[in-house]
Amino acid sequence: MGSWRDQHDVPLFHVLPWAERAKVPVEALDAQAHLKVQAEQFREALGQYPKGQQILEGLRELLCRPHTPADFAQAPLIEALQAYHREYERFFGEGPATGFRQRRMQQVAERLRASRGRWAVLVNLLDFPLLLESLPEGIRQLPQDHPPTELERQRSILDRAWRLHEADDWAVLLQQLKEMESPEALYCAAQIYLAAGQPEDAFALLEELIHSNFQYPEYLPGYTLARYGQLADLLGQREKALRAYRAVLGLSWAPQEAREMALAGQRTPFRLD
Repeated sequence: MGSWRDQHDVPLFHVLPWAERAKVPVEALDAQAHLKVQAEQFREALGQYPKGQQILEGLRELLCRPHTPADFAQAPLIEALQAYHREYERFFGEGPATGFRQRRMQQVAERLRASRGRWAVLVNLLDFPLLLESLPEGIRQLPQDHPPTELERQRSILDRAWRLHEADDWAVLLQQLKEMESPEALYCAAQIYLAAGQPEDAFALLEELIHSNFQYPEYLPGYTLARYGQLADLLGQREKALRAYRAVLGLSWAPQEAREMALAGQRTPFRLD
């Protein structure tokens, strides 16, 4: 199995550096997390069929709208997730189609019950209701509502930008990103300019970004250099593009998607469809 960086768990890119600075020990509780791959593959296959799309659409409607931390302590959301699991298992059973989710969460709960002291658990949202069912109420405390901190507000803006949708107010989002003045915000702003058909503006932002310190979060260098190479190709600057692609492949780690972008760009200059 690859490193945690290859598991697409974006929160870990932010939680682990914080834990290291705060000297908070981190332990992987799910000893069989690799079984999730089977469930992801099954879900992708399921999405190819009308009935499967119908099943998954209900989950998307539930999860793709904004939530506060306190929402996940409220019965309506927990019960909706539990109902989704019951229906899913009724159709496909508990096994490879679910990544053996229930069994894995029971094992995680056993480890937590056996541990001493206080702990905080970072859990996949689909695992969350099953873990709750396996933990006695007396030993767990659910997220509480609180005024969002500035870091939380910025993270929500960045997450929205990564999931850019046509219905979003792109001008407002751009303004919010520019006010943040962080490397990741600069990258997301460039993405919006590219989506809006303004590659020159996107290129200018990435040109500024690559001449700054853009090492954090760890997924950012790979994506930045790969996109910079593609924009350089679009603007007819092939040598700059090739240097950027080589830089991606020379990183000690880059997201697989960024590496694939770089390899494709080396073979053929990037063009928009």
